[in-house]
Amino acid sequence: MASAPLRRFAPGLVVALVALLVALNVGSSVLVARHFQRDAIGFSRLYSGVFAGLGNPTPGAEADALLQLGRQVRSLGMPLVVTDRGGRVTAADNLPFRASLDDPKVRAYARSLDRSSPPIADSTFGTLHYGPIPAQRMLTALGVLQALTILVMVGVAVIAYRSAMAAQRDRLWVAMAREAAHQMGTPLTSLQGWIETVRSRPTPPAGLAEYLSADAERLDRVAQRFERIGHPAKTDPLGLGALADRVAGYFRPRLPKRTNVIDLRVEAPGAGPVVTGDPVLLEWALEALVKNAIDALQGQSGTIILRAGVEHERGVLRVIDDGPGVPKDLRRTLFDPGITTKRGGWGIGLALARRVVEDAHGGELLLEPTDGGSTFVIRLPLASQPA
Repeated sequence: MASAPLRRFAPGLVVALVALLVALNVGSSVLVARHFQRDAIGFSRLYSGVFAGLGNPTPGAEADALLQLGRQVRSLGMPLVVTDRGGRVTAADNLPFRASLDDPKVRAYARSLDRSSPPIADSTFGTLHYGPIPAQRMLTALGVLQALTILVMVGVAVIAYRSAMAAQRDRLWVAMAREAAHQMGTPLTSLQGWIETVRSRPTPPAGLAEYLSADAERLDRVAQRFERIGHPAKTDPLGLGALADRVAGYFRPRLPKRTNVIDLRVEAPGAGPVVTGDPVLLEWALEALVKNAIDALQGQSGTIILRAGVEHERGVLRVIDDGPGVPKDLRRTLFDPGITTKRGGWGIGLALARRVVEDAHGGELLLEPTDGGSTFVIRLPLASQPA
């Protein structure tokens, strides 16, 4: 399977990406700290030099302070080019290359600086062309680091999501295999029992053919269910009352009769209402809900009602039981694969039922709030009436 390498290397890859994320954040923090530290030192020297020169009564001290200010500005690393009115370069500092002032390369560099920073023109010294200080470039690098950090975070999230989905699919397939074995196990066990009966008696018991036919039909329906997985659902007219009767007819002979009796009733207006859907898949979904209701009673006596009707121009089928109900902490995740309150359960029934009802039929399956017990409701579009 394609997801196997992902599951094998995902933990190590996630650890590596998280380590890279931490390194990027630490690097960003170091860049910012160094930037502000250098700025504090540089500007402190500028201010101290200017104020010291302005407050010195010695003749020429102010001019010396201004010259010192110029040297401090140049020491910040800002590229500077000065040209006269004729465009001739008269001074330059912090250039990214070595060249004489009359080199055309310097004038071309001055024009490139003007595209990022507006030049300063003065009638006394000419025009000053300047570029960004190294700190600005450092902040640009910081932005790149932040972008890489976001990309790494997205990568970690994607890998974690894909790993979770792969694990969920694995659980689903394992549960599907177990569900197939469980559904086929009952009729197979029954067939084996009839075979032993035939072997132990000289004449077959009355009604044997009907029993064998019913078990064979059950196996055929189970095979059809799993064959439908991955294929579009059929759109045949289907009466919800008839569906409830068929499912109830399958479960009634298998319910306890002497102790902890479970009463399974159908309340429907005949065979209707009629919806459009796949009879095999919808029967599967309803069986899962009824089986869930039986399990909810936990070996106690109780009542299960399959109630069909019409609400808001939609066919509705409810599965109602008077068991202990669904715990509040499970209601939000009740339909997720692997969620179950049954010991040894795989949590596949409700997830499968919702997928059949909602994904395959465009309907709705939900747990209704009730004071006691549990009520699951299926809502499906009604079949269109012929003109």
